[in-house]
Amino acid sequence: MPRIEIYATATCPYCNAAKALLTKKGVSFENIDVGAQPELRAEMTQRAGGRRTVPQIFIDGKHIGGSDDLHALDRDGKLDPLLNPPT
Repeated sequence: MPRIEIYATATCPYCNAAKALLTKKGVSFENIDVGAQPELRAEMTQRAGGRRTVPQIFIDGKHIGGSDDLHALDRDGKLDPLLNPPT
């Protein structure tokens, strides 16, 4: 199972949509609340190549992007291989 990290805020609808998709896929993820821990926003921005909006999603350390990017990967059939890599 890959390590999935989501930098998010509690009230962000895009964050909730991304988390709902991952939950539907049956994978666990680490929710990093930058609203409750604002010092982590700088870490997120650095890891995300300057992107400051939430969510910012990482799978095994690789920056995926935001909710729209995650849903686009799913539509294109490219998300499942990232979530279930061959062993």
